Amino acid sequence: MMSRSFKKTPVCKDPCSKWMKRQASKAVRRYDADLNAGGGYRKVFCSWNLCDYRFIQTKQQAALEWERDIAYRRHTLEQALMNWHKYYRRK
Repeated sequence: MMSRSFKKTPVCKDPCSKWMKRQASKAVRRYDADLNAGGGYRKVFCSWNLCDYRFIQTKQQAALEWERDIAYRRHTLEQALMNWHKYYRRK
């Protein structure tokens, strides 16, 4: 039987952030010169290239946004809430 685990907070993260962080780690590991203790890794990989976006939205906010915005009306309220569950609630 599978466990039914959910996210503790309704957060949707940027999908490219995990890939970019992995690229930064690779660049630091492959750097041949000596890195100083502390923030020496910043000189190897530009921190502006990392995207750490997080979007927080509750179920009530999703329902209000569906009511307010006409662009969301191409879906029913049930479909909009299922999309919220897909991106914000399920792991």
